[in-house]
Amino acid sequence: MTHPPLILTGGPAVGKSVTARALAEGRPRCAFIDVDDVRQFVVTGAAAPWEGKEGREQQRLGVTNACGLARNFLAMGIEVVVADVLTPETCDLYRRELPGCLIVHMTLGLPEAMRRAASRKIWLTDDEFRMLHEADAANPPDADHRIQVDALNVQNQTEKVARLWAEGR
Repeated sequence: MTHPPLILTGGPAVGKSVTARALAEGRPRCAFIDVDDVRQFVVTGAAAPWEGKEGREQQRLGVTNACGLARNFLAMGIEVVVADVLTPETCDLYRRELPGCLIVHMTLGLPEAMRRAASRKIWLTDDEFRMLHEADAANPPDADHRIQVDALNVQNQTEKVARLWAEGR
């Protein structure tokens, strides 16, 4: 049984990428798309989503490109898990570009996010990290499911999202 495209979102260090990769690895035919990687295709002139009009345009382009990849995989019968930080605007774009997708918003308190971030390479400044975390909490996307992950390890987090994915909406 194939599952709908799954979009994992949440603030920095919530575990989107590690959970998405683990879910993809547990399926017979599944692709993992990290939208941060897609955005990094822009080598010169890249702008972060919070860097004005150009940043927002590149953010939308990253979503559009990720959705194109996802549609190509889906057309070949390959399931898709996407990791991205969604805003209400990009959430709407995913819903338009990937009809039937399932969006799971993972939330995490700032102290736990900072603890998790300390264990890996972070490409954000401390101010950017806090700003993204606070923006996600203040203006969350219209997700199908929300899960609090502070007390979950990666395995528990992955199992919980897998159950939601299997159930669909």
